[in-house]
Amino acid sequence: MRVWFITGASRGFGALITREALDAGDAVVATARNPQTVIDRFGNHPNLLPIGLDVTNEAQAHAAAESAVKRFGRIDILLNNAGYGLLGAVEEATAEEIEKIYATNVFGLLKVTRAVLPHMRRQRSGHVMNISSIGGYVGFPGWGVYGSTKFAIEGLTESLAVEVKPLGIDVTVVEPGFFRTDFLDETSLSISPSSIADYAETPAGAMRDFAAGKNHGQPGDPLRLAKAIITLSRAENPPLRMLFGTDTIAAIEAKNASVAEELAGWRELAASTDFPPETVAA
Repeated sequence: MRVWFITGASRGFGALITREALDAGDAVVATARNPQTVIDRFGNHPNLLPIGLDVTNEAQAHAAAESAVKRFGRIDILLNNAGYGLLGAVEEATAEEIEKIYATNVFGLLKVTRAVLPHMRRQRSGHVMNISSIGGYVGFPGWGVYGSTKFAIEGLTESLAVEVKPLGIDVTVVEPGFFRTDFLDETSLSISPSSIADYAETPAGAMRDFAAGKNHGQPGDPLRLAKAIITLSRAENPPLRMLFGTDTIAAIEAKNASVAEELAGWRELAASTDFPPETVAA
């Protein structure tokens, strides 16, 4: 039996993955701001430990990790799933909105990870999975601030993976595309109210209408993703970056091709800033 520690476990991907893990015979430490929401959804399962956790509270994160180890003896998989979206042009987002989303999506993820890692280091084993987004690899108009939190997660994950690999710990950043969850509902998405008229006819302005029309019509099946996460958790050599969804595959392939094309066009200028070879010390 493996032990999962899942943030944002009361709904969305977190709840679906919690159910799949329990059905697979694993134990789950399911955290949510209100643990009663976890109990209401899953009942009193013998392998389930519901814990109240606000990921922005570092003391709560450490207490939750300690409770997990006290109950099950170890933490094998950390799924950093808690987070939410913010829709609006970069200029439209207020300082308060920006600070609030970073507090959850980035600093919250860091607090939970730093609370769990000492236990994984002691075990010399574990797998950290950080839920990012296609928006953490490709920038989209109207999602700049939200995407920047996911870009931050991508960078943190890449460095962390190198740091903890010698200690027996794997790290994967998960990049879902558009899935038919409640992400575009008001429960998971904040829409910046400070709309600027100049952006109304731009891609950033159009994204507000696009997101509303796309809600619950996304191509990705959340249940299939949950099952895929269980498969990923059993991989002997898990990837650093795991894409989910054909839309994500297409977007990343296009981004990689665009970067390669741009580099080819500007390679000479890019390489022109080194010292001449003869001046470089041997």
